[in-house]
Amino acid sequence: QVQLVESGGGLVQAGGSLRLSCAVSGRTVSTYNMGWFRQDQGKEREFVAAISWSGGRTYYTDSTKGRFTVSRDIAKNTVYLQMNSLKPDDTAVYHCAAAEASLGRAVPRASHEYVYWGQGTQVTVSS
Repeated sequence: QVQLVESGGGLVQAGGSLRLSCAVSGRTVSTYNMGWFRQDQGKEREFVAAISWSGGRTYYTDSTKGRFTVSRDIAKNTVYLQMNSLKPDDTAVYHCAAAEASLGRAVPRASHEYVYWGQGTQVTVSS
């Protein structure tokens, strides 16, 4: 059974940094396109970032580009989201998710394309 477990969330001041981790079990992370999504209270889930199954391409939403970096550690079978220059608007529950991948398939941004989801980790950014 594939399982994703996020960690690393917390409370930080604006301008601070956090690194979120997503530990994947059941399958190697190299077989998935891995995405990060977030959902703040009362708002819809939104795409944050993704990394291709090969690790060769990364994608970011406009609001996080230049501040967030998605990466992976194959040895630990873990995906990371490094978040710098955090803003109060970044406050949300962050979820990692895995989408089945194959060579030539585009990395999806839509949440419905991701079939495995973690439980989420809370990120709160104070002003």
